[in-house]
Amino acid sequence: MHEALFEQIHKIGLVPVVKIDDAGKAVGLAKAMVKGGLPCAEVTFRTAAAEEAIKQITAAVPEMLVGAGTVTNLDFAKKAVAAGAKFIVSPGFNPTVVDWCLENNVPIVPGVCTPSDIEAGLSRGLSTLKFFPAEVSGGVEMLKNLAGPFPNLMFMPTGGISLANLASYAKQPNVLAVGGSWMVKPELIEAENWDAISALCSEAVVTLQGLEFAHLGINNENAAEAEKTIAALEAFGMVKKVGNSSTFLNTTIEVLPKMYYGRLGHLGFKCFDIERTLAYLGRHGFTVNEETITRDAKGKIKVCYIQQEFSGFAVHLIKA
Repeated sequence: MHEALFEQIHKIGLVPVVKIDDAGKAVGLAKAMVKGGLPCAEVTFRTAAAEEAIKQITAAVPEMLVGAGTVTNLDFAKKAVAAGAKFIVSPGFNPTVVDWCLENNVPIVPGVCTPSDIEAGLSRGLSTLKFFPAEVSGGVEMLKNLAGPFPNLMFMPTGGISLANLASYAKQPNVLAVGGSWMVKPELIEAENWDAISALCSEAVVTLQGLEFAHLGINNENAAEAEKTIAALEAFGMVKKVGNSSTFLNTTIEVLPKMYYGRLGHLGFKCFDIERTLAYLGRHGFTVNEETITRDAKGKIKVCYIQQEFSGFAVHLIKA
């Protein structure tokens, strides 16, 4: 149900929770978020300006995926949808709101924090739920435990999440996207400090990826040349581990006995979620080499190469 929308949210990976008091600042905020690489917002009905803010953003910044948050009653839900909200988020499981959304084909992510809440969602065919308040409800450890009895369920954890613990949530397989408000602080919105908001969004997007240099791959013309390279690296105290098609030295240098991707070799980078990172890299002009994609049993990408090279090196993505 609403697979395309939830896939879009997953690739963005972050759902900023926006509390705005002046709808006149909504468009400037949305443009600042898009500039920072975060084209998504959950505008909360904690203020009277929410409905008008959603209207203005959807009209002026069409590339922004706008949802409505803190939808605690049916009136808020109807106003949000009429204003242009593409999805609804609620802090708890309100059967009246959930059932109305389902009846009207409106994507809904209700809040849960117990197995009973979750089963109420599952009984209605929901496959994505908001885990709230995340940190005080057990945080990452709770999500790990919920993955056992609910293996096909995805969560949007929100509450107590910041840049400091973002990575621990982002790497969880059952997390669709992470919600938070640290990059859209009300005082920054009030001051119209758009540059600061763009910078915070950009910082959050990079942290979300979990990108980390993994290894350097060195191409060689043949096996004999590769053996010379391996011997030289061993002389520098590196320990080799021979694999089926290459040899690793200290896990950081991979020596290949052939010419492979990249004129000189490749740079390997780990990341939390390759699909999400490919979407992120796409905004920087990089594209995936479709022929190199390898998937796991669930269909998720576990390794791939990027089409573009730099300085003679290909780029290899590996799921952390």
